[in-house]
Amino acid sequence: MNLEPRTLVIGTRGSQLALWQAEHVAGQLRDAFPGVSIRLERIRTTGDKILDVPLAQVGGKALFVKEIEEALLAGRVDLAVHSMKDVPTEFPAGLAIGAIPPRESPVDVLISRTGQRFEDLPRGARVGTSSLRRQAQLRHHRADLFFVGLRGNLDTRIRKLHTEGLDAIVLAAAGVRRLGLDHLVTEEFPTDIVLPAIGQGALGVEIRVPSAESQVPSPDERRAARREPEDTPLEEIVRRLDDRETHLAVRAERAMLRRLGGGCQVPIAALATVDEREVYLRGLIASTDGTTVIRGEARGAAEEPDRVGRELAEELLDRGGTVILEDILGGSVRG
Repeated sequence: MNLEPRTLVIGTRGSQLALWQAEHVAGQLRDAFPGVSIRLERIRTTGDKILDVPLAQVGGKALFVKEIEEALLAGRVDLAVHSMKDVPTEFPAGLAIGAIPPRESPVDVLISRTGQRFEDLPRGARVGTSSLRRQAQLRHHRADLFFVGLRGNLDTRIRKLHTEGLDAIVLAAAGVRRLGLDHLVTEEFPTDIVLPAIGQGALGVEIRVPSAESQVPSPDERRAARREPEDTPLEEIVRRLDDRETHLAVRAERAMLRRLGGGCQVPIAALATVDEREVYLRGLIASTDGTTVIRGEARGAAEEPDRVGRELAEELLDRGGTVILEDILGGSVRG
């Protein structure tokens, strides 16, 4: 195949981790289409500019993709690479996730200044994380700890461990691994202690589409006949990167989140696993102070991840999630 005349422009945030992720996707594209020309376009998002206010107060995770999506719609970039945990469940008309490559570890990790594990931290220890999801679950197990808001890129947050008088910080394992910082990790949290964010550890490749679709391709579409002429549609090129199990798992998680709503304002977590025939989804919703944590699980056919996600969301709402959401957001959440 010869794609030399064609140059693809990838839109990305400018952080060290975001650039690693964009280069990783670029490398996968080059492997699949030798000779393709790719360049990165760094785009500073609102989320990168506002570092002194919790995300829940300034618009949530959409702040990390808005300007990049505007560049996509305007044709300034051909595709964008995001952390799926930062991607809202609803897309602007004309954009969609074209592929989700194989997932890195979805769990959270603790990095402590003195090497102490979570259970061994002293009473009143200062733990840095701005995630309400992490705070609620950790408070549920250690109400004696003091949680400190921690914003900034991954390297900035690691630096603040030593400059802000913190005893420990909590980060996503995926980012730590991608930047080769595994040696700093004190421990990985079991998922029965800290269930990860929806889509954590997964990357999403966003593209323009003819219609306002918002889902990754189905497994049948992914296995469709592949053309390789110079004018291969971008949607088909990107689809080469898609991993069946990862994209079905993330769809189930996002379907649960879409039904629950809440975004960064509500502690919501989920993790799905997929085999050839089945998707298994675990999820939770918690009060912000961690006193109430409602967990549930659901199973279903691998080809129906959205149904599994919605069913688990309804179960969590029925078992007390409705009260939590209404306390935090106000108004009715049942539709």
